[in-house]
Amino acid sequence: MEEYIGGLWDKLITRVAYQGYPEARVELAQMKNIAATFFRALGGDPGINLQSGSASTHGARRGWLERIAGIGEKAELTWSDETTLHLPASIDYFPERELNRELYLWLLALVAHDVTPEASHLRRNQSATKSLLNAFPSLQERYARLVHATLARRPDPTKLKKQEAENELLIRQALLEPGSVLSDLKKVGRKDFNVVPVILWLHSPSNSNAKSGRPASKLTPEQAQGSAAQTDSEQRKRMAERTDMPDNPSPFMLLFRAESLFSWAEYVKVNRPLDEDDNPDAQRAANDFDVLSVANDGKSTASRIRFDLDLPAEADDDLLLADGILYPEWHYKKQKLLEKHACVQMLLARDAEARTLPAHLRSTAKRLRQQFQSLTPERQRLRGQLSGDDIDIDACVRFSAERRGVSSGANRHGIAVASPGLYLDNRQQSRDLACLLLADLSMSTDTWVNNQARVIDVIRDSLYLLCEALAATRDRFALYGFSSVRRDNVRFHLLKGFDEKYNDQIRGRLAHIKPGFYTRMGAAIRHASAILQQQKNSRRLLLILTDGKPNDLDQYEGRYGIEDTRVAIHAARQLGLIPFCVTIDEKAEDYLPHLFGAKGYIVVKNAAELPQLLPRLYAQLTQE
Repeated sequence: MEEYIGGLWDKLITRVAYQGYPEARVELAQMKNIAATFFRALGGDPGINLQSGSASTHGARRGWLERIAGIGEKAELTWSDETTLHLPASIDYFPERELNRELYLWLLALVAHDVTPEASHLRRNQSATKSLLNAFPSLQERYARLVHATLARRPDPTKLKKQEAENELLIRQALLEPGSVLSDLKKVGRKDFNVVPVILWLHSPSNSNAKSGRPASKLTPEQAQGSAAQTDSEQRKRMAERTDMPDNPSPFMLLFRAESLFSWAEYVKVNRPLDEDDNPDAQRAANDFDVLSVANDGKSTASRIRFDLDLPAEADDDLLLADGILYPEWHYKKQKLLEKHACVQMLLARDAEARTLPAHLRSTAKRLRQQFQSLTPERQRLRGQLSGDDIDIDACVRFSAERRGVSSGANRHGIAVASPGLYLDNRQQSRDLACLLLADLSMSTDTWVNNQARVIDVIRDSLYLLCEALAATRDRFALYGFSSVRRDNVRFHLLKGFDEKYNDQIRGRLAHIKPGFYTRMGAAIRHASAILQQQKNSRRLLLILTDGKPNDLDQYEGRYGIEDTRVAIHAARQLGLIPFCVTIDEKAEDYLPHLFGAKGYIVVKNAAELPQLLPRLYAQLTQE
């Protein structure tokens, strides 16, 4: 009974003390359809992803009701790093829903014009606001409306202590006249500036990784894979910093026994791929911290040995067709191409024996062959040709009548009648098309789609059925697969060349494909583009099949891999190729629009449906 009454009291006091307007709340999920487009249209970095961030402690004075309810200590603000723009998960700051929506758009525009991110909090936001309003004067009215509503919600300077009141007056002046305040906020006590956060401004976390100057430590493959697999149920991004592993505690602590005290201010082992026991309180602990400190203890020898053992010996590896094919790589921080940086090795399956089509695909393949035969080139009888195999009698009669002025009398006025085509010709109407399919064979394809098949099995079946369909159309096509182990070992597997006929030998190579290593996609796309460029067809389609974003053991991770892949795709388009991506990655919407554009990719929600979808997709892409 006491717990029930306590729960009711907690709900009541929290609802009364809460300073927001839940009935006017706007969710970030509701804005995502237009947020990315709006952000990039106003000059935002196209490589930045939009995601909800975590709340941070602001240190401002709270009202007595908030202190009783235990709320109001943290606020969700807007901040960004080199890869992600972190916005509040929801905004209910204003009583009008339209103002909360306008606030989302204003924050997006402000980040796009954040010209001095390293400046102090007050100067940075003034510069960003002034730059935005100068670039888009039409936003002046919106900004004035937001400022008026914000000032109405901020504390009255006459009711604050002296230093707090001075800071509040500076903030109000900076909001009303951006760029007019040249001084910084004054420290009040030990924690920050003790002022209510300005919802119209960008947050400047003092302990973020961007300002710590500490380089990010490199993770082992297991750590990288494990961190990617751990999903936050709230889908939030948290501020973090890289730190060194702490030394052993002072020996004087041995004199103090505090088993009854519990604290989250400790370093906890989170190498989950090596420890099957999840920490059930990890989510609550993360919510309690403003900044998560991450350290690498350096104990990764076993991980490195495991991955080194996965590398095949030369005698057991695939046949090396070509070695040392060098390609450039884009370094997005230096904004330049690193010449001859990535090395591609052409490989062919050593022990691939000729095989027939698997039994479980034969009925589907037969149906696809019948459907795709309609795309097969046929001989057509063309009329009105200037030369041909036979005379077009109808065309000759019409031409003779026109010359005598029977049909229109045009010849009476001295107008010459042009000689039309008077012949019939039989010609083979061909689809002038070449398609190169590039399949991702990285180790992530070893994961299971369902209880019956892995991702690599789904990809193999998709390639089988696509080949059966394309063989029926007589289109020229080639198949390659790729994976990588750092920049000097980009493995490029030949599955079917343009000049090879699809037969049991090719089916044997497809049956031999297996999960490889990592996904250095930029180098693979450049080599595939070079092969496809040599084809003389008028239309050349580069079809990329993948299950995740670019990554590798070295720095080819995150923004680096994304930007290099984007540059490689842009180079392919400049060569006249048509890149298109098919992915089964559930998070592909975060980065594929930046790589391929809004209409340059498709996300297959159910990976098991890929074998049936891929041939139909090819038919749609190659329609005249």
